[in-house]
Amino acid sequence: MNRIRPALAAALALFASPAYAQSAAPGAQRPAGPPPQPTWTLTVGVAPILAPAWQGSRDYALSVFPDIRVNYKDVAFASVQEGFGWNAINRDGWKIGPIARLRFGRRESTGGSPFLITGGSEALRGFGNIPLAVEFGGFVQYSPDRRLALRTEVRQGTGGHEGVVAEPSIRFADRAGAFRYSLALRSTFASSKYTQVYFGVTPEQAARAGLPAYSTGGGLVSAGLGGTLTRPLGKRGQHGAITLLAGYDRLGNVVADSTLIRQRGRRDQFSLGLSYGYRFTWK
Repeated sequence: MNRIRPALAAALALFASPAYAQSAAPGAQRPAGPPPQPTWTLTVGVAPILAPAWQGSRDYALSVFPDIRVNYKDVAFASVQEGFGWNAINRDGWKIGPIARLRFGRRESTGGSPFLITGGSEALRGFGNIPLAVEFGGFVQYSPDRRLALRTEVRQGTGGHEGVVAEPSIRFADRAGAFRYSLALRSTFASSKYTQVYFGVTPEQAARAGLPAYSTGGGLVSAGLGGTLTRPLGKRGQHGAITLLAGYDRLGNVVADSTLIRQRGRRDQFSLGLSYGYRFTWK
């Protein structure tokens, strides 16, 4: 789920944003002043995704991810995919504030997330389960205009892992006829306390799984790109939308050199999915 989350979150966050209703309708006339913004927005979505069963896996699995997102103006948000955040500073193109995210666990039996429907992997036999982790930190985002966003998050994990995770990204979003699209360059850096949990092989795991032990370091976990193509549905496209998602990521050496990845995984990771979201607004 680690690599699925950014594309799905970006698609649903774009759909839930206050500016989306104004820009979604083809040929819509932009008023002289800023469009009226709803006080509350609730977006309910579901997305079947075909992706590696676990980050680094060579086996693929089909998962169906729910997404429930609540926005209070352009001030605060809460989402299964994007976490819980507050735009404490929101002016002149800058958004800065605290954020908390959930990182769902990994199951030894299938390698998949709790949302796995079919498929999976037996490569993690002997590694044990990884429980849910909660990551607390902050974000900085700068948008020189409505189309471009440069963002960095830094978070400290607790629960499933105790490492530090940093995720810089660049996203471009625009409209082409009746469609909205976005393209993103993304990367993940993490400390050894994160990489060892998800990619390392302890002596105990080595004995159970039949792999050489391996201790990971900190550094680049993955880098890649993702894209979304969204078609608004309904009157003026303000309430429903369907989105095609695709992504490619390559693992960095710090984790790809692990015996788990070299013998049972793959550096190149692809994902493909479809999501549907419906938005409710009220004052």
